Amino acid sequence: MRIGIDFGTSYSAAGAVVDGQLQLIRFGDERQFRTTVFFPLRMPDVTQFELTPELEDQVRALVAGAKRDQSQEQARVQRLREEAMRRPAHLRDEALALVPTARKQTDHEMHRAAVVAVRRQWAANEIRKAMEAGADVQNALYGDEAVKAYMASGTGHLVVSPKSMLGYKLEGNAREALLRIATQLLRHIRTTASAQLGTDVRAAVMGRPVRFRSSMKEAGGVQALEILTDAAYAAGFDSVEFLEEPAAAAYGYHRAVATPRRTLILDIGGGTTDIALAHVGGTAAAPVIDGSWGDPVGGTDVDIELSMRGVMALFGKGVTPTAVHRYYEASTVHDLERQNRFQHASFKHVQAPYGERLEQLKHPGHTVRLNRAVEQAKIRLSDEDRVAFDLDYIEDGLQVHLDKERLRDAASPFLRHLGDLMRRAKTELPYEPEVVYLTGGMSRSPYVPLAAKEVFPGAEIVSGDASLGVVTGLAHAAAAS
Repeated sequence: MRIGIDFGTSYSAAGAVVDGQLQLIRFGDERQFRTTVFFPLRMPDVTQFELTPELEDQVRALVAGAKRDQSQEQARVQRLREEAMRRPAHLRDEALALVPTARKQTDHEMHRAAVVAVRRQWAANEIRKAMEAGADVQNALYGDEAVKAYMASGTGHLVVSPKSMLGYKLEGNAREALLRIATQLLRHIRTTASAQLGTDVRAAVMGRPVRFRSSMKEAGGVQALEILTDAAYAAGFDSVEFLEEPAAAAYGYHRAVATPRRTLILDIGGGTTDIALAHVGGTAAAPVIDGSWGDPVGGTDVDIELSMRGVMALFGKGVTPTAVHRYYEASTVHDLERQNRFQHASFKHVQAPYGERLEQLKHPGHTVRLNRAVEQAKIRLSDEDRVAFDLDYIEDGLQVHLDKERLRDAASPFLRHLGDLMRRAKTELPYEPEVVYLTGGMSRSPYVPLAAKEVFPGAEIVSGDASLGVVTGLAHAAAAS
């Protein structure tokens, strides 16, 4: 059986057509899950510590150093005592009172202290090696459970939106690490689907953006597809094909339209915005795709800008001399390199209260927690004029207040990209669309249909299933292949 997989930047989903009926795979109680994975870290067991010959050498070196330091300290104290004794009688007692007491440690005490120090360093090295090795992949958690577990544990690896990194230049072992992460996510999808469908799922049609986010232009897209293909095979699939996401959405819409219509599919997800032009509906077995366009911008860009423009002033942005890129590092939770740079930065020199707030934001899980709150605020502002949320994990009583005007300001760069993409596509269209069909998580935003109507004033704007439009089409495409 072939299934359709929407491996998304923000959320992932899967589905299949069984006996002519669409079945969407459930992940827990939901029909999609946040594309996030948490690998619990295997912590070293200190009871397994034993003194190897190499560690014995370290103990002996520490004992020798301690003896040397003790001898030097005793000599210094003796000199101070002798100097005090040479002082005039009326000053001698005061001078002697200032001479420190040098306690002499026994060899046994020095050896015990050295073993404790070596054990502590051994444990630190074991933690570092475990972190570099990556993860306890057998106990991985996914979606919201992954985020909750990471925030609760404060250790391990949380990877948010690995799709966003597929097209970037990957140094060192980064490609292997990303392959391992993608493999775990696709294995999770395959095994969950197999259990629910009652068959060993071994084939898939997977969605892909028209253009991946990339630092290497076209080569980044090639790399992304190579990693996803390798991950699919490693996850247990025997075959995998790719279908551009707006074309997949056209497959889903095609079955709902009785009369053929010239349709522009506008799919706006977390990481990319894609367009397809298609003849949709009627008696044809599948839609006819006449062209596609895409840009690597999406909902996560609005989240970052909303954080930068509406939240980061509480952490000193625009108030202190702290470099702006530090705030972008904190806000960009899907970029592991940026998050790592933020975690290793020191803000103790930043004036109060901003330095303390930035240091608190570095605590495990706090940037992710803030990002989720900003994302939820963005969603709520589609229906509400003003929202607020607490940052009590940063500072007691600290609150963020956001309104529609702030959201419009944060969304303005994205809307410029969206308008430019639609106008570019319009100049290349072989015909005018009768319908603009909206799908993808960002299509819920009230300013998206307004932007589409501005570029295509003669078209009917149809809002599809924002969350499941692509995966529905992928499931039908998988059944048709």
